[in-house]
Amino acid sequence: MKCSKIATASLSIVVLAMACSPAGEPPVGPAFPASATASDLVSEINLWRAERDASLRKIDGWLSLVGLFWLEEGDNSFGSAEGNAVVFPADTIDAYAGILVREGRKVTVLPGAGVALAAGGSPVSGATELSLDTSGEGPTIVEAGSLVFYAIERGDMIGIRLKDRESPVLTGFTGMEYFPIDASWRLTARYELFDQPRILRTPNVLGTVSEEEIAGEVVFEVGGESYRLLPSGDSEGFFLVFGDGTNGSETYGGGRFLYTGPVEADGSVIVDFNKAYSPPCVFTPHATCPLPPAENKLPIRIEAGEKTFGGAH
Repeated sequence: MKCSKIATASLSIVVLAMACSPAGEPPVGPAFPASATASDLVSEINLWRAERDASLRKIDGWLSLVGLFWLEEGDNSFGSAEGNAVVFPADTIDAYAGILVREGRKVTVLPGAGVALAAGGSPVSGATELSLDTSGEGPTIVEAGSLVFYAIERGDMIGIRLKDRESPVLTGFTGMEYFPIDASWRLTARYELFDQPRILRTPNVLGTVSEEEIAGEVVFEVGGESYRLLPSGDSEGFFLVFGDGTNGSETYGGGRFLYTGPVEADGSVIVDFNKAYSPPCVFTPHATCPLPPAENKLPIRIEAGEKTFGGAH
């Protein structure tokens, strides 16, 4: 992933930890030239799908995500017993596994007596501070049996993201479904600059809105009509969060994601909807996904790319 494409302005807090994860994300941008044949396109998209599939099957990917818990200030007990502030799935960890202490943006884990935890690959023997996912070195990964968890930051909220390497969603995954590969959905769009920069306001599933200053928009034609999408990122390749008429039926109701190719010298940019893919929220209710801005909800059906997941949330 070229994470620098979307790690801009305040949008980075919501999108960076989600879309820059190495797990479950497809390769970026079309690798074939504008002169590519239909056979080239099929080969490229099939490779893209294979890499997407392999990435989703990783044990640390989105299919293993089983919990998201927002921490209160102070002590937060955690374990599998219902009386804890943070309740992990039954039979996955000790009934009382310890305490997660939040002090502002600081999170410390203190294991309970006899509870075996490891952090950063080393046993946890006492109070251990956890780096957040927004820190430069990334989050501290805590392991407990098949479970892994780490601290995340979303605005002024601090939480714990929990993954299970034995999650039924992961172990039972049989692959994604796609629309047929269609060269007509590989579009040569235009990147058009605004007279003045504008603010891209992107909502997310947490109910908050992130803002990012953008310089232009991506314009393309379908059926003789022009459509526009507001992009995040830069001219090396944009990140699009968009909705269309297939959402909620054939595709995920919360829209899809897409990376474009780079902006060429003549202002053209390849937008290949065959590489549209679902956000992590299609697999789990515990992800923190951006939603399509109002301007990016297309009034047409984009019958290309990834379809929704069978157990969609």
